[in-house]
Amino acid sequence: MKRVISTDEAPAAVGAYSQAASNGDLLITAGQLPLTTDGELLDDEPVADQTRQCLRNVEAILAAEDLSLDDVLKTTVYLDDIDDFDVFNEAYSEFFESDPPARSAVGVGAVPKGAAVEIEAIATADYSSH
Repeated sequence: MKRVISTDEAPAAVGAYSQAASNGDLLITAGQLPLTTDGELLDDEPVADQTRQCLRNVEAILAAEDLSLDDVLKTTVYLDDIDDFDVFNEAYSEFFESDPPARSAVGVGAVPKGAAVEIEAIATADYSSH
């Protein structure tokens, strides 16, 4: 059974989607843009700062379900310029210092709202172990 996840600790959805959904085994986040909880888009900030904000948003959604980045199995990253990969990767690595999840990083023509990066995550949501 699908359960929708929502928290005020991450930016509200800006379209017809949920912040995350879970079936009890997996929690899947929507792509997180570098938006603050008050809706400020950090599109003028460096890619590293945008990356950090995206991951703080993922963290907040996971925390709403008593999960953490340690529970993340896979991330997908969308970069509007693949040449930003090294800068992105350095900031991303701050959040996954050991045993990082599987990851795909894709250069795309554009990220929504003019951001440089968008990150989505799939986490194990075995609530019986929490």
